[in-house]
Amino acid sequence: MTADSRSVAADAEPRLVIGGAEVARYVVRPDLDPRHGPRPYLHPVRTRAGTPVTDALPADHVWHLGASLAVQDVDGVNLWGGRTYVRDVGYTWRDDHGVIAHTGWRARAADRLDHDLEWRDRDGRPLLREHRTITAGPAGDDAWWLDLSATLASATGADVHLGSPATNGRPGGAGYGGFFWRAAATGEPRVHTADAVGEEAVNGATAPWVALRGTAPGGGAYTLVFTGLGPGDRWFVRTALYPGVCVAYAFDRPAVVAAGRPRRNRHRVLVADGHLDPADVAARLAAAGGG
Repeated sequence: MTADSRSVAADAEPRLVIGGAEVARYVVRPDLDPRHGPRPYLHPVRTRAGTPVTDALPADHVWHLGASLAVQDVDGVNLWGGRTYVRDVGYTWRDDHGVIAHTGWRARAADRLDHDLEWRDRDGRPLLREHRTITAGPAGDDAWWLDLSATLASATGADVHLGSPATNGRPGGAGYGGFFWRAAATGEPRVHTADAVGEEAVNGATAPWVALRGTAPGGGAYTLVFTGLGPGDRWFVRTALYPGVCVAYAFDRPAVVAAGRPRRNRHRVLVADGHLDPADVAARLAAAGGG
């Protein structure tokens, strides 16, 4: 094996470890069809007890990749994967898929991954440059915090526009695109905020947090508590069609990464064993200083 091949292999799946136990793998350079939105993603993510809480490449939406950053419309480039929603036409296969590519490490440790990326169009031209940091920290014996910070900066010298199927005309609250988590669940999980319950009530909300309670396909109850909406963001959730939660950057109106003004995002997820009720969630967030 050459030094270069060893480097690629090492980049492929760094691990996040807490207390000697692996809680997540990070697929840095996935070998995927361009139509599936190649990008770095976390999978599998597990609870402290080892229950898997992410799904990747599911048959219903092959481009759902664990926990990742992805946007369907970045200046007209599909960086989500799958068909593109076209106004007055609907979902259409187009040759418009780009890639979110790892470009270099800044730091790597058992509990911290820090690297640079480029969001590129189908011809390899950079649209956005990103600095991303992912950390893992304990939250008691039965839970841990995943913390993902990402700074997006225009690479074109002009404003870069972020859109979604909803901003391109799709009805039904399909404002997905941003930090997206495809969960692994048997049956329909339960989703709630502090004062709303169920997909219909939570989708599009601006609550400080969203909790998803599920049971993994192999058994094992878990709760995921998502925090980290930025200005203009909303929650996109699905539980009936598939289990997923997204910090949506362009839920009902396009977002802009302005030239010379980077967009800074911070998303934290409490990954807990068992089913936490709203009071449990509130107590955990309070103990963590608000999540």
